[in-house]
Amino acid sequence: MVDVPTGPSTEARIDPLTGDEVVIVGSRQARPNLPADGCPFCPGGREAPEPYDVRWFPNRWPPLPDGRAEVVLYAPEHDVTLGSLPPERVARLVALWAERTAALGARDDVAYVLVFENRGPEVGATIAHPHGQVYAFDEVPPAVRAELDPGDDGTAGACPLCAEDPGDRLVAEAGGWRAWVPAAATWPYALLLAPADHVADLPAAAPSHGELAALLVEVFGRLDRLFDAPMPLMWWWHQRPTDGGAWPGAHLHAHVAPLLRSPGTPRFVAAGELGSGVFFNPVAPAEAAAALRDA
Repeated sequence: MVDVPTGPSTEARIDPLTGDEVVIVGSRQARPNLPADGCPFCPGGREAPEPYDVRWFPNRWPPLPDGRAEVVLYAPEHDVTLGSLPPERVARLVALWAERTAALGARDDVAYVLVFENRGPEVGATIAHPHGQVYAFDEVPPAVRAELDPGDDGTAGACPLCAEDPGDRLVAEAGGWRAWVPAAATWPYALLLAPADHVADLPAAAPSHGELAALLVEVFGRLDRLFDAPMPLMWWWHQRPTDGGAWPGAHLHAHVAPLLRSPGTPRFVAAGELGSGVFFNPVAPAEAAAALRDA
């Protein structure tokens, strides 16, 4: 169970029907929404008093205790995106992700480091300045463990990302990295980004950070051009846990979940999907990949 502070405002609970864990963090209800007194992430703001290229700091409204929730600023400019920055600047951001993964992962109370971003008010981002977050969990989260734990079908040890041949679902490549639409994509323009080699985590990927940066610029630029507007999205890295286990199946990769299925139209996850656990994607993955290649 995730280690959370005790008290009336925060409590970890297990759903007796599903076994799912939920952390109730009442203190986060008081978070500011779209601050009216200027951007706290711009240079000179509350969270960035000095000039910077990339920057991290502890989250003032952490869902996890003991300094295990951080904010990462991508750039000092307020209106840039990953798709509009030069690759060499994005490479500095990738290096910072790797640095925070290593620093947090070295702690005895951290078993997994999740790097992620929520972009756009449509997905709940409260500040428009380009930024992401880092959560450091005391146990390997269920979504990560589901990818890493071997099944009982005799394929234990096989890596599905190493075996992946995206074919007409391939969107872009940069050096040893590639991006493609998953064959069973939940979101219409969902993407996976991964190195062709079996690299375990962001620190281990250091020799190819420049190639990864180039791919990030291309992929997020294509998503923004797809409907001629910034694409609201959620995305996150999955990498090797830091609990000391071997985890030979860990293959570094990013999941990208764009919100829109057509211009201005979100892809809502509806009751039939949540109630069944079966998802219905209205856009064929090969068609989504072709649209992104053309963007």
